[in-house]
Amino acid sequence: MSNARATNLTRRGILAAGGALGLGAVLAACGDEDTKSGGSDATGAAKASGPWTFKDDRGTTVKLDKVPANIVAFTGVAAALYDYGIQVKGVFGPTKTQDGKPDVQAGDMDISKVEILGNVWGQFSVEKYAALAPEVLITTMFDDAGTLWYIPEESKDKIAKLAPSVAVSVYDRQLTQPLERMWALAESLGADLKADKAVKAKQEFEAAAERLRKAAKARPEIKVMAGSASAELFYVSGTNLSIDLEYFKALGVNFIEPSEKAKAANGGGGWFEALSWENVDKYGADIIMMDDRAQALQPSVITEATWKKLPAVKAGQVIARSPEPILSYSKCTPLLTNLAEAIENAKKVS
Repeated sequence: MSNARATNLTRRGILAAGGALGLGAVLAACGDEDTKSGGSDATGAAKASGPWTFKDDRGTTVKLDKVPANIVAFTGVAAALYDYGIQVKGVFGPTKTQDGKPDVQAGDMDISKVEILGNVWGQFSVEKYAALAPEVLITTMFDDAGTLWYIPEESKDKIAKLAPSVAVSVYDRQLTQPLERMWALAESLGADLKADKAVKAKQEFEAAAERLRKAAKARPEIKVMAGSASAELFYVSGTNLSIDLEYFKALGVNFIEPSEKAKAANGGGGWFEALSWENVDKYGADIIMMDDRAQALQPSVITEATWKKLPAVKAGQVIARSPEPILSYSKCTPLLTNLAEAIENAKKVS
């Protein structure tokens, strides 16, 4: 496993296609329910009682007199907890799109039932946060320095004084590790993980992983490229550091790998290589996985002629990738299934 660090990023690397680094991480590095949907009307924490203790991935142990009910979380974390029956009070991070619809990172949450403290990088209303009387703040980390994802640098001290924080690392490890950590966190908050729904979701994830393993073994000649697009640049991800790609690679998927030199040359910080649209054909891929987050240019609206000429694009072998996967088994299963199906059915075009 690589020990590369997400450093030396440039402002041109806004989408940082390699890892789950969006605009936020780049600028930071630059200095700066109802039963139908699977959630619950009340917090799952209400089912539990007594003192609450959880040791997070910073090694920090949070201790409270009771299981927290007033939870504020990064949107993707809140979406994962929702899948386990835990409803948070407030969220921060990409929650709704410009047309008011739920962002892809909001999952199945009813975003009208949560207080949105900030929807884009740098936004976090400390006043709204305080008004929620938060008992704990939960987010992820994309480095090994303990940096809390989507917490603004300028207000982090004020935020820290209002409630303790819990962080789940999604940096330089395989997807199964943060999935297990989120499972444990949800259970500590009162989720019933012995329920049929939770047990089945985990079993389906394991079955999907085995399907992808078999597909990759049967079609080792199929080359997969993980990409992301902006108006100016196309980003090619390396597999190191990103939890999804590290796991897929461990299952045998044959990924195109930009060299460490190429990733460092353009400020990719170990995550990605940035290409001009004129050079988007640098690598020959049979399948292209494209960043599905709102800040990335989606394949359907890419007009560059060089993109349209790519063999994988012409063959219709472009699928979505979730660089910031919602960390519940039910949400991660389709990621495995979709890639397995793409490999099983792919034509060799590179």
